Amino acid sequence: MPPLSHGARWSLAQRRLERKLGGSGEVFKGHHNTNYVLRVGLVLALLLGVMPFVRYKYRVPLKTVEVVPRIWPREADVLEVVCRYLREVPRCFAVLGDRSVHRYRRGKPLSVRNPDGGIDEKLMREFAAFFVRTAKVPVEELPPPPEDWPANGDSDGFLHWLVDFTEQRVHQPNRRRFGQLFDAVGIPRDAMATFKENHRDLAPRPFVLLHTDVHRANVVVRRHGISVIDWELAIYGDPLHELATHIVRIGYTKAEQQRFVSLWAEALQEVDRGKLTAGLHKDLGTYLAFEYAQSVFTDVMRAALSLPVDAGEQHFLAAGERVSLAMERARESLKLDDVPVPEKLVQALREWHSLFATPTPAIVL
Repeated sequence: MPPLSHGARWSLAQRRLERKLGGSGEVFKGHHNTNYVLRVGLVLALLLGVMPFVRYKYRVPLKTVEVVPRIWPREADVLEVVCRYLREVPRCFAVLGDRSVHRYRRGKPLSVRNPDGGIDEKLMREFAAFFVRTAKVPVEELPPPPEDWPANGDSDGFLHWLVDFTEQRVHQPNRRRFGQLFDAVGIPRDAMATFKENHRDLAPRPFVLLHTDVHRANVVVRRHGISVIDWELAIYGDPLHELATHIVRIGYTKAEQQRFVSLWAEALQEVDRGKLTAGLHKDLGTYLAFEYAQSVFTDVMRAALSLPVDAGEQHFLAAGERVSLAMERARESLKLDDVPVPEKLVQALREWHSLFATPTPAIVL
C-alpha cells in the first residue's frame, strides 16, 4: 500500500480528532476559540508526527464578529518564531484547515488559580520578564505586517491605525444591528474621530512583537514560572500598547499598576532596552484611554448578545451592569458629560432585544 500523501494524512488526522470531540477531555471556551484537550493515541500520533499517549490541545475557531485586529492570518506562523525564543510557549504541531493542534501546557490557568484577586510581586516580576523576552524576539523573523502598517517607531501612526480599525472595522460595520443601542447608551457617533484628534504627538518608540491579550485566562501558572498562551492576536507595534492592554485586562489595582509599570520599565532598562520606555509616563495614559474607549463597542455588543431569547429581569440587570461599567471606564476617554442611569441602560437593552433577539445561537465576540 503506497504511503499517504501529506494532504490525505492531515485529512484523516482531522477526521479522527473530530470524532474525539465531546469525549471525556477538558474543554476551554474563550472569545475566539474552543480548546479541546485530547489524549492522542498511536495512530493519530503517527498521522500528526507527534508523541503518542500524551495530551494535546485542539483549537477550533468560533464564529466571531471582528473586534480586534489580526494582522497575521495564521497563529502557527507566529508561534514558529516565538517558540524559538520563548521555550515555555506551547508549539503548534499541525494546521488542519482553520483548526490546529498545539502542545498542551500543564499547569493551572491564572483565571482559575486567582480569578480576581491581587497580583503579588513575584508574579509581577514574571510578567515583566515575559514582556522583556517577547520584546527580544527578532522582528525580521516574523511574518511581514500588512502593507499599510506604520513604519517602525511611528507611535502616532500605530495608535491612529488602531483607532481607525475600531471605527472602520468594529463600529461602522456593526451599526446596522447595534447602532440604535450604541446611541441609546450614550456612545457618541464621532467617538473615535474625536479620540484621534485629541491624542497625538506620542514619543517615538521602537516596535516589537506584542501579544496584546495577556489576561488571566491566557496565563498558565507552572511550578517554574508562567507560560502565556493563545497568540492569535499578536501584532508588531508600540510596546506601550502591550503594557496598557495587560494592565486593563489583568485587573490590577491602582497600587499594583504603579508597581508593575516600575518593574516593567526596570526590566527593560536592565537589558539595555530603555528606548522602549521613552515617554512612558506621558503616553501610557493615552494607551489606557484607548483601551477603555475601544472596548465600549465590544462590551456593549457582548452584553446584548449575552441575553437569551427568553431573557428575564435578572438577565437585563446583569447586562445593564456590564454596560454601565464599560461606560464609566470610558467616561474620561470619550469625554462623556454623563453616563445614563442603570434604568435607562436596561431599557435600551430591552428595546434592542425586542428587535434583534433571535432563537439562533448568538455570535460570540
